[in-house]
Amino acid sequence: MYLPQLLEILKDPEYIPLSIDRLAAKMEVSEADFTGFKREVSQHLRQGTLVKLKKNRVCLPRDADLITGKIRFRQSGSATLFPDLVEGSETRQPYHINAEDTAVSMHGDRVVCRIHHDRRQFRSRPKNKKVPGANQPETVRVIRILERKNQTLTGTLKRSKMFYYVIPDDPRIIQDILVPDPKKQSHKPKPRVDDKVIVKLAVWEQRHLNPEGTIIKVLGKTHTPGAEYEALLHQYDLNPEFPNAVLKEVENYSEKVQKKDLEDREDLRDQYTLTIDPQDAKDFDDALTFEQVDDDNFEVGVHIADVSHYVRPGTALDREARKRGNSTYLVGTVIPMLPHALSNGLCSLVEDEDRLTKSAFITYNSAGKVIKSRFANTVIRSNKRLTYEQAYAFLFEDNIDKIVARPDPPAHQTGSTGRSLKELKRKELGQIQESIRQLWKLAKTVRQKRMATGSLELDMPETKIYVNKEGYADTIVKVEQDESHQLIEEFMLAANEAVARSLNHRNLPGIHRVHDDPDPDKLDEFGEYLDTFGIKTGDLSNRNNLNRILRKVKNHPQGHTMRISFLRSLKQACYRASADGHFGLAKQHYTHFTSPIRRYSDLVIHRIFSRHLVPGGAKFYKKKYSFSELATIAQHLSLTEQNSTEAERESVKIKLLEFFERELTKTKKSSFEAIIMDVRNHGMFVELTESMAYGLVHISTLRDDLYKIDQTHTALVGRKRRNRYAIGDKIQIEVARVDRFKRQIDFAVAGSS
Repeated sequence: MYLPQLLEILKDPEYIPLSIDRLAAKMEVSEADFTGFKREVSQHLRQGTLVKLKKNRVCLPRDADLITGKIRFRQSGSATLFPDLVEGSETRQPYHINAEDTAVSMHGDRVVCRIHHDRRQFRSRPKNKKVPGANQPETVRVIRILERKNQTLTGTLKRSKMFYYVIPDDPRIIQDILVPDPKKQSHKPKPRVDDKVIVKLAVWEQRHLNPEGTIIKVLGKTHTPGAEYEALLHQYDLNPEFPNAVLKEVENYSEKVQKKDLEDREDLRDQYTLTIDPQDAKDFDDALTFEQVDDDNFEVGVHIADVSHYVRPGTALDREARKRGNSTYLVGTVIPMLPHALSNGLCSLVEDEDRLTKSAFITYNSAGKVIKSRFANTVIRSNKRLTYEQAYAFLFEDNIDKIVARPDPPAHQTGSTGRSLKELKRKELGQIQESIRQLWKLAKTVRQKRMATGSLELDMPETKIYVNKEGYADTIVKVEQDESHQLIEEFMLAANEAVARSLNHRNLPGIHRVHDDPDPDKLDEFGEYLDTFGIKTGDLSNRNNLNRILRKVKNHPQGHTMRISFLRSLKQACYRASADGHFGLAKQHYTHFTSPIRRYSDLVIHRIFSRHLVPGGAKFYKKKYSFSELATIAQHLSLTEQNSTEAERESVKIKLLEFFERELTKTKKSSFEAIIMDVRNHGMFVELTESMAYGLVHISTLRDDLYKIDQTHTALVGRKRRNRYAIGDKIQIEVARVDRFKRQIDFAVAGSS
């Protein structure tokens, strides 16, 4: 309300900082409105739009050489400030903060910093290691905490001779938290040393003293699956339980699709329908059908669970789904957006059950060009649930007996195993194989056409961790984005784009998936990084050239690291109410339609779909969304998605450490193939080819010779035997040490211990 006038005054070159009272007088704010004015100014002070000087005088941050933003620490104690985005101002680059200048800030806090124009020297970083803010001509010093990221922390209770303390789970919070003697606390159970606990932080004002806190909850023995799981839930504000009001609404639904639900739906139950999902999939959003229309045209049906039929606007179920924003997939479990009865039951496209769906029918010619699209509310009955591994076998293995011999997905890992392939008759197995091969033949052509029009090849292998029945990490597999994954991806992309184009054609509001163009400076930095490996990049703003470089680095020994570096040079995809384009896919109109069980954005699109894209839909579906409402939802969903992504990454880190720690307890050590990624004078950093875990082989473990780094800084060379360990070499290693607190794994060359 007052901000525009306030900014006009503060931006005046002759403005001298005034107190809030005097600013109110200058702006002729009435006595009756003063409380509201003061509240608004205080809000902008908290947000960092304005800053307060001594004697409560207010000015713009830039006028006092101050800057606000979020601080992110490194384990060394130094940090980086990522400045806040200020409307109407250019994006500012990150600033380096020396460890001694971080004051009483903690990782993730929003802070006010003073800019130092005399560039300070700080410890140089290793070759090829980019430090945000290192190229800035100034450093900054924290002078005030605007907002603590955490009021509570999870960590492990320890005891010294004199006091008890908690080591935070996040190694970027470098201070131990002092806590009172747990024996003197009233709550039960009493915390014990090595318990995982939640600590409520007290006010921390003196840097030379450790922060203090109070234990408010015991989660269990640290580093056990249950305790780590509870800590993740707390850290990322995730809740596997649903409010009673939501559960009561779900109780009103039958476990089966009712006959009345089938009215005004196309009946596709006679069409042979497949789902293809990960081995440990908990819910099944999408299914495919294939039909040859004539000699040159094919129709692919993309059938998506009709969640909007059950989750209606304004209900407790809808409010909770919107609040959660999306499901969160932790290793071995899921925190669903919808209650189990819907997400794994009535909405999930499991085998041999009638299910309500929304379908996009896309007709292609043999060249992979979309001829037409149409949409309908439908009912399907999935004939077979396949894993990606089974689908891949059907694509490339001609021997049916070998396909059938593949293991079924373990029941404790998935929401539905489906019928075992061993139970199927040869005729049906042949039908599955024919359907999948027809779908891939078309998908391959569509994919080639998409890449030729500028879509980037961003497929990255993923680390998949499977747990045993006790919840411990049991198996680690590197999942490549092979043809079975690409088959599904192409038709999901096509359905998403078809819906987005139809919304645009009808000038309808929606929630769009947006990926902004990258910052040219970031692409230049990526080019400089590749140049250190002798890879000449040319103009990275040229899409064809960029794809050429991505294909080139894919097979490089350090290709995974290079591709990660490229992804970090791109902006993060998000949700918006405006169709601002998708850089990675090279599409102007793109939305999310295909996963409404796990994404609220897709559920909103389904409601718009029902009202506008299906003939007669407005008669049955009344909800209308305004642009402002969709903009608010989109902003919220971008935040919940980011939170879930961080939780999922943290879950993978924890389980990787757990897996390798358990390796240390084995009588016979396992060996793992690894690639040497970097060499230093104290050892070499390696990445395991299967798990993509990263760790150090310390030079002290190389006991067959005295090793030193060579003149090119690309290899460790033995002085006597001249053995070499060079960047890009593949070696066999074994686990030497795991530090769960620092999140570090040390390896040794296999057989050297």
